[in-house]
Amino acid sequence: MGSSPNQKAMTGPGSPAGVPRHIAIIMDGNGRWAQSRGLPRIEGHRRGVEALRRTVDAAGKLGVQYLTVYSFSIENWRRPASEVSDLMGLIKFFMRRDLAELHRNGVRICIAGAPDEVPHDVGALLHEAQETTRNNKAMTLVIAFNYGARQEIVQATRRIAEAVAAGTMRPEDVTEASFAKRLYTADIPDPDLVIRTSGELRLSNFLLWQSAYAEFVFTDVLWPDFDRADLEAAIATFRQRERRYGGLSPVETPA
Repeated sequence: MGSSPNQKAMTGPGSPAGVPRHIAIIMDGNGRWAQSRGLPRIEGHRRGVEALRRTVDAAGKLGVQYLTVYSFSIENWRRPASEVSDLMGLIKFFMRRDLAELHRNGVRICIAGAPDEVPHDVGALLHEAQETTRNNKAMTLVIAFNYGARQEIVQATRRIAEAVAAGTMRPEDVTEASFAKRLYTADIPDPDLVIRTSGELRLSNFLLWQSAYAEFVFTDVLWPDFDRADLEAAIATFRQRERRYGGLSPVETPA
């Protein structure tokens, strides 16, 4: 999973030169965008949905094979009930409006998280989106919904412990690969680039295991304003990074 060691910001098979195979985005700043304009927070979230549409379209045209977006975290349940209700309404709106177009464009949708723990109508739409698009090949859109990385790791650990206790797995069979197969992203390569908007400099419980060797780009742009130019700027920064994975660069020699 991920890119090979000692490569200069290389891409995955089938990606254009210099374009990361997998980009993950923490879409942050909707509330601040609205507040700065004297608008209700829901308007910021609505504009955030439009930014997501632009970004999915741009990523596909640029040749990104996997795009993961942090749409709703486990911690988001702590927000006021009215805002949570608005967010659930927006995910339903996005799915109902855009699923057919995504399907026509060959986009496969995967859900990373615990959709069974969300309202039934939302969970049903997420399931429909996955089933409808499961054979598409152009690009994979991973929607991290009701997602928390620590909870994901605990769940994977519990599954391994249960398998060992049942005798269907030996302790020596526990490897990075066998652990990764029990994550929500089991068939998804690790992200090469993680982008966070709005100027915040933290992961916020997002893809903690999967981002071990990712490059990070933090931008002050608020998510509703994010567009293709911002995505291209992040990719340009990524191209300048040398991914060593603990090794030496080609121009370095051991001391």
